[in-house]
Amino acid sequence: MKKEILFYLGVVVVSAVTGAATMYAVNESLDRSDDTAVQSIAVGDSEDGFRQNPATDAHFAAQVVGTDYPDLTYAAENAVKAVVNIEATVVVGGGSYQHDPFFEFFGYPQGYGSGSREARAGGSGVIISEDGYIVTNNHVIEDATKLRVKLHDGRAFDAEIIGSDPETDVALIKIEASGLPTLPFGSSDDLRLGEWVLAIGYPMDLQSTITAGIVSAKARRLGALDTRTGIESFIQTDAAVNPGNSGGALVNTRGELVGINTIIKTSTGSYVGYSFAVPETIVRKVVVDLKESGIVQRAVLGISFRAIDQQFIDEYGEAMGITEIGGMYVSSVVEDGAASEAGIRKGDIITAIDGVTVNDSAIFLEQIGKRRPGDKVTVSVRRGDKTLELEATLQNKAGETSLLSPDSVDAIEELGAKLTNISTALCRELDIRGGVQVSNIQRGGLMDRCRVKDGYIITHINDKPIYTVDDIRRITERITSIDGIYPNGRASSYTIM
Repeated sequence: MKKEILFYLGVVVVSAVTGAATMYAVNESLDRSDDTAVQSIAVGDSEDGFRQNPATDAHFAAQVVGTDYPDLTYAAENAVKAVVNIEATVVVGGGSYQHDPFFEFFGYPQGYGSGSREARAGGSGVIISEDGYIVTNNHVIEDATKLRVKLHDGRAFDAEIIGSDPETDVALIKIEASGLPTLPFGSSDDLRLGEWVLAIGYPMDLQSTITAGIVSAKARRLGALDTRTGIESFIQTDAAVNPGNSGGALVNTRGELVGINTIIKTSTGSYVGYSFAVPETIVRKVVVDLKESGIVQRAVLGISFRAIDQQFIDEYGEAMGITEIGGMYVSSVVEDGAASEAGIRKGDIITAIDGVTVNDSAIFLEQIGKRRPGDKVTVSVRRGDKTLELEATLQNKAGETSLLSPDSVDAIEELGAKLTNISTALCRELDIRGGVQVSNIQRGGLMDRCRVKDGYIITHINDKPIYTVDDIRRITERITSIDGIYPNGRASSYTIM
């Protein structure tokens, strides 16, 4: 028995010595390797089908740099100071107050279940100036009767709304304070897929919270903004974002603001893997507009377009002679618009704006949406076998290159109805050159207040002829008169006092 024990001990000792020697040899080999620690990780297949040693394979496929994870502490510790909690008070419900002893018996306040009451919702915001300007989401402050902002250091202030833009879901508010910590703007254009980012906010009633992830995609279009011309070009990340993070900061490793966290795509109401942020290019532009003029200065190229994707090729490619995916097909050009003045024609394919390739409608909308009326852009166009570089001066919705005044109105929103161009056949039947038909009239809108009925055809607004919806879109002054005709031939005019 003793001999057997000694034998096993001897095997263990020999194994240990052998292992130590092997590890020493490996370490010596690694110590003699290149200091950059770049190692091949590809494994090739030999002619006999067996996998080769990467060290002897001359045709390796990839390399990896042996570095540590990025240090996010600087970005986190500095950026968190400029992210705030926003409590919005809104009035919900309606009707007259009613006392119900049933609810009072169970401890609910009198009037429970009836009448209006105050409700509170939470969100986040980012301080962008030392004197108290804060950027957040429009949906965080929408319909709020009171805003209360709590800073990272515990101080709290009432805030006023400077302006908001539902079409990008960006809003600007302000508190009366000075010497506040701020977050500088970075560049969302420079973000790369796989780049590390931080999401900072106040989720689920928690104090300032930081999560990390990577940029999963850029220029995502979700159809999430409930507006006619919503500009969606979201940054997608896998940093955890939950209710309450809305309006908070998306930060790069240098501690710069590259986006405003806005949406989570989920079936549960909470984070399930991806979140989406409005890119800095859009945020910065909207904030400057709201601060300077109180309204967003929307630039218009003046075209209707469709992205040339596989579906487009399948449906129209053969008829139009288009065989390659990529670019924006120009389906119509607004007369006297920016594109028309630049020489862009129906049937052209726009491939780039100022050198930025536009193979997706979200990218195209972002490139136009981050600019103002009067800005010049170089539009790369493919026309048959030719490639053209055309300079366009962007216009406002009224077809002018000047900035709009704060008194400008959105005529389509003001009318409060669904508007559609009428057919050529109906024009001939009613003996009119064109018009816009009204349907789905919204309560409280101008059409509702004038008691207009569905089917009414608008032919003039403020004594200006209306042939298409685009004509209404160009109206910026207050609507004072509407003329039109019903499909049965009965003409009707309205004067708005």
